[in-house]
Amino acid sequence: MTVSGRRSGRLSVAGLIAMRPGSRTRLCHRLRTHPAGKGTRRSMGERDFIALVDGVHQLVRAPIVPVWDRLNTHVSRRMRDLVAEREWLTVFLLPAYSPDLNPVEGVWAHVKRSLANLANLANLAVMALDQLEALVRNRLKRLQYRPHTLDGFIAGTGLTLETPASP
Repeated sequence: MTVSGRRSGRLSVAGLIAMRPGSRTRLCHRLRTHPAGKGTRRSMGERDFIALVDGVHQLVRAPIVPVWDRLNTHVSRRMRDLVAEREWLTVFLLPAYSPDLNPVEGVWAHVKRSLANLANLANLAVMALDQLEALVRNRLKRLQYRPHTLDGFIAGTGLTLETPASP
């Protein structure tokens, strides 16, 4: 998800919903601000996504199996190399053009709706980037403590996430 503050740069947010049998569902995220100006990167790179996955791995202390969309950063040669360096990481890719199968899309829609509702109450169109970052961080933190809402985003995909039976 990328949101922009008025002429002050850009805020990128990456996130994932982490599930582990016997534990509550968690939302893990990473925010990065990009200053305005020509020649500066305006989105997250491979290192940002790997830092998120590395952080989740430290948190859950278990192998990680992310299911990613086909964002160019997720499928780049550099990303494949970074994934290959981590024996505890196995990546699956969603089919092309299938945001309905990605539960974290529910998170972004929820946060955007929340911000839009605030915009109707106050003139957030003139918000500075640091204010926008604080609001987004606040909304994501609220979701972190609502595992049933996160489970709902997963259920909304129609996918079942069950551990396969042992042979």
